[in-house]
Amino acid sequence: MEHFEDKIKQTKEILQKLNTQDLSLKESLELYKQGMQELKNAQDLLEKAKLEYEEIKASDSSSSQAEVES
Repeated sequence: MEHFEDKIKQTKEILQKLNTQDLSLKESLELYKQGMQELKNAQDLLEKAKLEYEEIKASDSSSSQAEVES
């Protein structure tokens, strides 16, 4: 399973590689594309977590409301 923290770590590693002077333009572009993909994947994981949180929050709110009405 992919983890948000792992994606951020991988992106940081790519950024460090991009900051070296020893890369060709082609290597730099490949690393850039890979880094952008990792960031997109991290954003997707964050969005999924946000949706799960909202569902849990709504479910808890519904449960609390039912208890108050009883």
